[in-house]
Amino acid sequence: MGLKIAVVGATGLVGQEILEVMQEFKLEIEELIPVASARSVGKKVSFAGKEWTVAAMQAAIDAVPDIAIFSAGGDTSKVFAPKFAAKGSFVIDNSSAWRMDPDKPLIVPELNAHILKDTDKIIANPNCSTIQMVLALSALHKPYGIKRIVVSTYQSVTGTGKEAVNQLMDEREGKPKEQVRAVYPHPIDMNVLPHIDVFQENDYTKEEMKMVNETKKIFGDDNIGVTATTVRLPVMGGHSESINVEFHREFDMDELKALIKATSGVVIQDDPSKNEYPMPLFAHKKNEVFVGRIRRDESQERSVNMWVVADNLRKGAATNAVQIAQYLIDKKMV
Repeated sequence: MGLKIAVVGATGLVGQEILEVMQEFKLEIEELIPVASARSVGKKVSFAGKEWTVAAMQAAIDAVPDIAIFSAGGDTSKVFAPKFAAKGSFVIDNSSAWRMDPDKPLIVPELNAHILKDTDKIIANPNCSTIQMVLALSALHKPYGIKRIVVSTYQSVTGTGKEAVNQLMDEREGKPKEQVRAVYPHPIDMNVLPHIDVFQENDYTKEEMKMVNETKKIFGDDNIGVTATTVRLPVMGGHSESINVEFHREFDMDELKALIKATSGVVIQDDPSKNEYPMPLFAHKKNEVFVGRIRRDESQERSVNMWVVADNLRKGAATNAVQIAQYLIDKKMV
């Protein structure tokens, strides 16, 4: 018998990517339950060579799927994830709704899937920018001790969703301002917005504070200093990050690079002589995190710089969620 899996938000950018990744991973799914907004109920979604009918939320809950993968926003997750969980379904949630709940695990499978228990019915997927950063650094914390991270992100419009892609394309086509389907407070084409999500009382944005708080939770170390500046760019292939890390202990550069290279899910692209470094154009549709421009910080002791890129719809969302599902399946938790 195969699995029964619900995908909540199946018609959105991440939802569509989840369906693609599940096919690539060849999960043994007997029944797919695609869920979307009320206006999409009854429509068809293609998956594994079949057409599946979009269901209403309550119908999906009553079907008691083995796993429900959510990508429908925090408000939806807050209301409906507990209802799936109460029926016995595992919920893997892509929103920020449960990430900082102390009772909910925040999972990057290569790093900390081993902490999952049968009773963890709601599992949080970290923020896309956090996932690629912590995975790139995951092998370095134990030997060297991460003291402080300074990160600046350069994030794809796809992180906002279909509406942001529409705005970029409308502007790129030269449509009059009144015809542009705008979701940002300023033009995005030929521009850079140092503003992702809403501003907080400390003048950081919510996206920046996600990276701060989630990093500490995933590493299980509240003493790591993290400061972030998150920026939106008119690109669509993935998110890029400039990361500066200060360690408590000294490191050897060759050893450090070898540790990163050996990290599951990470690929090093770092050959300055050939202009080889990660770029979102080439990370698009790939499941790995790409790391390059690795170099010692000559201005600060025990510090290193690196450039990290990943497809935010893949490892930053869909791939990570499907990997969690695969872990539950492999460990016979479902």
